Amino acid sequence: MNKPQSFFHLHLISDATGETLLAAGRAASAQYKDARAIEHIYPLIRTERQLAKVLDDIDQEPGIVLYTVVDQDLARRIDEGCAAMGLPCVSVLEPVLLVFQSYLGTPAGRRVGAQHVLDAEYFQRIDALNFTMEHDDGQLPDDIEQADVVLIGISRTSKTPTSIYLANRGIKTANIPIVLGVPMPESLSMAKKPLIVGLIASAERISHVRENRILGSTPAYDARAYTDRANIAEELAYARQICTRGGWPMIDVTRRSIEETAAAIVALRSKAR
Repeated sequence: MNKPQSFFHLHLISDATGETLLAAGRAASAQYKDARAIEHIYPLIRTERQLAKVLDDIDQEPGIVLYTVVDQDLARRIDEGCAAMGLPCVSVLEPVLLVFQSYLGTPAGRRVGAQHVLDAEYFQRIDALNFTMEHDDGQLPDDIEQADVVLIGISRTSKTPTSIYLANRGIKTANIPIVLGVPMPESLSMAKKPLIVGLIASAERISHVRENRILGSTPAYDARAYTDRANIAEELAYARQICTRGGWPMIDVTRRSIEETAAAIVALRSKAR
């Protein structure tokens, strides 16, 4: 018998965007299947006045407090405020910074939002995102040679979200749908630079995802054929044929998250170099 799901408040205080905290908080929360976090995110908290309002909010809805604040006076204020309320709080970066300090023999510079500096790497990510959005779902196939990665696969194999995730890591990613009986663009077989990867999944998973997708009604749309597992199995066989003929690796995304699929693609890129 499944336990009823409980809820708890998770307060995330950051002097930057809060992305690091959100990732850490969700990674920890995911380990508790019967408890769901109600997230309260407080980004760009850099003054005593801003922090006072945050602590008032926390007092109204007590819970776990995680923070990444490099200003030590503000960090101390958070610790003291949470202690007064009897709430647990953790500086997520502090233990990591102490390890770095111990190993490198020098204290951290404690720069607010240092990971978001507008450097070459930042602009590389922006460039990759622009490229990926312009080359989504088979658009601009003649530019394939400019891509770092090309994802191919039948409908509902997570090509677009995986492409965007890779782009956020600075990897220019195009994706091209595989449609039963329709040949792939000639530019794909001619491409030399990009890593081409086929995404596949079980017919059961794809059918389930397609059933839960709301599609616009068009004259050519046949809902029954689109979700039929026999038809999907035929599409998958066609996709495998194309990948085998091209000598392109395939990744089964049936039980993989977007992050795991992206990690497997990054590993393939490293091997291919």
